[in-house]
Amino acid sequence: MVEVRFHDISSASKEAGIESLARTAEATEGDHVAWLDIMQPDETVREFLLSLEIDELIIEDIFGHADTTALKFSNHRYIVINARDADNRLDTEPLAIVLLNNLIVTLRHSAIPAINVFRKRVEEIHDDDKQLGVDFLLYELLDAVADDWTPILGRYSRDLDELEFQVFDPSKKYDDLLEGLHDLKRKLRQANRSIESLHSVTMRMMKPGERFVAYNVQQYFSDLHQLSISLLKRCNNYSAGATSSRDTYLSNISMQLSESNAQLTEVMTTLTIIGAIMLPLTLIAGIFGMNNDDLPTDTIGGFWGVMTFMTVFAILMLVYFWRKGWIGSPKR
Repeated sequence: MVEVRFHDISSASKEAGIESLARTAEATEGDHVAWLDIMQPDETVREFLLSLEIDELIIEDIFGHADTTALKFSNHRYIVINARDADNRLDTEPLAIVLLNNLIVTLRHSAIPAINVFRKRVEEIHDDDKQLGVDFLLYELLDAVADDWTPILGRYSRDLDELEFQVFDPSKKYDDLLEGLHDLKRKLRQANRSIESLHSVTMRMMKPGERFVAYNVQQYFSDLHQLSISLLKRCNNYSAGATSSRDTYLSNISMQLSESNAQLTEVMTTLTIIGAIMLPLTLIAGIFGMNNDDLPTDTIGGFWGVMTFMTVFAILMLVYFWRKGWIGSPKR
């Protein structure tokens, strides 16, 4: 009967030593399948991987900047995907996976929640599934990474619904609404980064004639590929919804500013017209109010004559402004 053994090197593996790691590799002989999880690999791990005849370029990739990939060599396979980090920033970290005979090795530099889920699945794996070997463990690991995003995307969907309601709610002004939309888009970008890497890897595995995984587990990886497509569509739809809500919010703000500017323009126009009318009237009143015997106030009817002249002048100015379209409805 196939037996699955789990070995956890939770920190730099100096205490374990290369001999302990080598014994783990030897334990995979026969029907035994082993999983070795290494956190923050060091030089001892480098020597261990070299002893397994792992390609040196892969080793340098593991200790450097690992990009999404799925490579097949004569005696081992190498996969890198982005998985959700355990910190509160919801960013992603590369997870390197090496498969050699019946040994699966995961190497990472930070805590990844999907690893804990995978550990529980390994402990509860069915005897029939154990017969499928290390390829089934690879499927369970990648499926754990995919399932890790399912509740996260559900929460993002609820956050998007709440933000959309706030955008279209005229009864209340919500603070930090634009910041919330930008933060949601940032989180969705991180989710898309991880899910897209999983989608690329599964698509590479399912490539016709590639034979990256055993034939008896291809159906599992086909289902995983469909799951990655579904998650990717959800992520893109939520991102498009957040973008649409942000654009709608900015459009509403622009409309409010336009209305405010229109009101301000109307007020300024009214005040300008009043000032334009009052200025010449003030000039006339000032001239005829001078204490000077040479002014012909008696000729034009005295005080009431001046007032009539000022009234007629104001009416003529209002008619002129109206005909120009500056007040009321323009003639043309």
